[in-house]
Amino acid sequence: MAIPDRQATTLALAHALSAAERGLAVIPLSRTKLPALRSPHRDEPEPAGPPCHGACGRFGHGVYDASADPGHVRALFAAAPWATGYGIACGLPPYHLIGVDLDTKSGTDSSAALRELALRHLFTVPETVVVLTPSGGHHLWLTGPPDTVVPNSAGRLAPGIDIRGAGGYLVGPGSRTDHGVYTTAPGTARLPPAPCPPALLRLLVPPPRPRRPAPTAPGDDGHGDDGHGLVHFVLGAHEGRRNTRLFWAACRAYENGIGPALADALTEAARTTGLSEREARATIASAARVTGHRAP
Repeated sequence: MAIPDRQATTLALAHALSAAERGLAVIPLSRTKLPALRSPHRDEPEPAGPPCHGACGRFGHGVYDASADPGHVRALFAAAPWATGYGIACGLPPYHLIGVDLDTKSGTDSSAALRELALRHLFTVPETVVVLTPSGGHHLWLTGPPDTVVPNSAGRLAPGIDIRGAGGYLVGPGSRTDHGVYTTAPGTARLPPAPCPPALLRLLVPPPRPRRPAPTAPGDDGHGDDGHGLVHFVLGAHEGRRNTRLFWAACRAYENGIGPALADALTEAARTTGLSEREARATIASAARVTGHRAP
């Protein structure tokens, strides 16, 4: 266990509480930028059912511990006196935060790549919160619609551009890591996160596959025309991939004309993996919208 740096922990807690006052859900981070609290289940056998996301009542579930409640935040930091930073959970209300991480480690000009994407897809990068990283990169904070699930990705938009979405987190300004301190760019500290431009949002959401004819017999396409394979695909999702798998399966269902009929079964499958019914319904509604349908 790391030796506590009490001054760094005190500062990190102060910054985390300030973020919580703005409605941002936070967790303590170590100097490595990883969650400071280890899983309480690390020495237990692999669970037969869905993984625990905090239902056990103990800390150590990563981003699922995140909270904007000051008392909860203080308790998290009290359990992690070696924490020197904090993470801000993405995808949660009220902001449904999306982080655009413009990295420099790949040797590419990620800022130029984002400008090129903006020109090509006709959107303007809005004025918003910008956090400067110790490596010379920066994070843009954007907000998304509550019914759209943005997955995490690395380099999918362009080399050096990573996206932090549902199930991910951003290192908060004021955090101290092995490589330095994260700071807010001058003039952006008190800006509200700006809405993600619709054209950029379309790039962040996985595109639907081309519509295919419905199979003539169950099992022809590996899914079956009753959607059994799609439900099984969602049931096989692991932590960090549940929303992405559900979104993909729902897109395929709507493309094959069985979306409304399969929505309840997909929702139940997603609940089995640990998603709430509200999260599952929102993801399915997002899939219906991007495929040009209306969710039931």
